[in-house]
Amino acid sequence: MSYFCGILELMTTDTPARLLQLLSLLQTPREWPGGELSDRLGVSRRTVRRDIDRLRELGYPVQATKGADGGYRLVAGKAMPPLVLDDEEAVAIAVGLRAGAGHAVEGVEEASVRALAKLEQVLPSRLRHRVSTLQAATTALTSGDGASIAPETLTVMASTVAGRERLRFAYRAKDGADSRRVVEPYRLVSTGRRWYLVAYDLGRDDWRTFRVDRVSDPFATGARFAPRELPTGNAAEYLRRSIHGQQETYDFAVTFDAPAEALAARVPAWLGTPEPLGEARCRLRGSAGSVEWLAVRLAMLGFDFTVQEPAELTRCVRELGGRMIRAGSNPEDPEDPEDQEDQENPADPEASD
Repeated sequence: MSYFCGILELMTTDTPARLLQLLSLLQTPREWPGGELSDRLGVSRRTVRRDIDRLRELGYPVQATKGADGGYRLVAGKAMPPLVLDDEEAVAIAVGLRAGAGHAVEGVEEASVRALAKLEQVLPSRLRHRVSTLQAATTALTSGDGASIAPETLTVMASTVAGRERLRFAYRAKDGADSRRVVEPYRLVSTGRRWYLVAYDLGRDDWRTFRVDRVSDPFATGARFAPRELPTGNAAEYLRRSIHGQQETYDFAVTFDAPAEALAARVPAWLGTPEPLGEARCRLRGSAGSVEWLAVRLAMLGFDFTVQEPAELTRCVRELGGRMIRAGSNPEDPEDPEDQEDQENPADPEASD
């Protein structure tokens, strides 16, 4: 039985409120004695045992322990069943996901947006208002260059991607020209600096990529569509080609003093795939539109590396390294007194006799 059908059955039994209350209690990370659950729910221990069995049938891994009083706790299972959240928990998770959508850790942003879209779809209006109020009082979600992105824009887009639903929005191009677009959204892609939407533009009858920070007034039309086949078969690769097709690009090759597996865990897939050169070395090949950005991105990976090509990247890395060294030294700091004494007395007088 699917979890969805199981929840429907749970809600149509003669004791839905009690089962949901029991589930809410069990989701607290502690062990509940049978007697305490019985008192909390106002039923007999036998009824508690029946309700526990019912939750197990619905996919919730409830573990029982033997003893004088007996106890129950919810443990990790092979699959994640539906959760029951109270108002405070739902608001806290939504706010955290909004923050995670703008996080710099690779892979976190897209998962946060998907989860946020699912959660906000079922949040009551009063809770959505609380989430928006808290978000407004903290830090706005921004892209890599400081352009503001409304979290609602990302969640609307994520919902239409998941639901295969046509999307309408206003778009401002790089040259400032405004237009209205109707698209079949394919995938949201995060580059670590910006969000992009890969979609089939019905007005242009072709595939397009859109910077999300240039999108406004997104609206899910409700019209469903059958997914088209992306030319490259991979949204990240299509985005990379699209971006590089609009600007000068540099092919690069960099050798890292790190195992390929360790580097792969820190490098986004669209930047390249590390090639093993032994147990402790690997090479990364790819292309980028900005050597300045690439130099910073490579330095932030946390491993020693050597640039093989291009020459532009080598020069940029040297300039960046020199700038960092100069930034780390303060000319106003007084010299070490011991160093000054050594300079004034370069030799021990007794040693010269």
